[in-house]
Amino acid sequence: MSDIARTKRRLGRNAPTVIIIEHSTLARTTVVKLLQGELAGWNFIDLISTESLDRALGAEVRLIALDLAGRSVDSTSLRDDLAAIAARFPEAPITLLSGTDDAIIAGQALKIGIRGFFSTSLPIDIALAGLRLVLAGGTFFPQLLGAVTAASNAHSPPRNEAEKSLDDRTQYLAIADFTPRETDILAELQSGCSNKVIAGKLNLSGHTVKMHLQHIMRKLQAQNRTEVVARLVQRAAGGHNASPS
Repeated sequence: MSDIARTKRRLGRNAPTVIIIEHSTLARTTVVKLLQGELAGWNFIDLISTESLDRALGAEVRLIALDLAGRSVDSTSLRDDLAAIAARFPEAPITLLSGTDDAIIAGQALKIGIRGFFSTSLPIDIALAGLRLVLAGGTFFPQLLGAVTAASNAHSPPRNEAEKSLDDRTQYLAIADFTPRETDILAELQSGCSNKVIAGKLNLSGHTVKMHLQHIMRKLQAQNRTEVVARLVQRAAGGHNASPS
């Protein structure tokens, strides 16, 4: 391997990484191309199945997109895939790619810890906004903005208080207005990094980091770094004060 190839490989492994697991070559390639335009400088690893996950070991994985492939949320196949992902990348948020907008399936996915539900019917700008939201620590389930039908509820067990607040929560999780660079800074901020450390890790000047933080604080209506993190936690947990202005 040449020195240039080694350098590219090393830089690629150190870059923030998204894993796309999709059996269809066309769908997988399309998603990668779309994300490459949205997340410049990121690394993308596309896989046919979770059996190839070891290819991504050592990468800084920030997000995993898994094809639902028509499966139910409680299917053995999906559970096995999720277990394989969790064993290798326990901190990476998982989103599902689905061919349907089924609110019941989306709700079940939310309950087991899935952080985003992206159907093929979503407009691209909405899907990219949802992607930024998940990367910033939130959840994205636009299907849940509409209540499940009364008929479906009639056959469901009584809901607890957390489930009853589901519709309220998702009203604040549908759209985020963070740029890819702001998303990078948010991820480092949530890890407790100082401005100096963030600047070094992202190869930015301290002034640029400060400018991005000011934009983030304005969007989250926050007064300081601590409040930014608190707003993101509120957003993920359903806080009503966490929506951007």
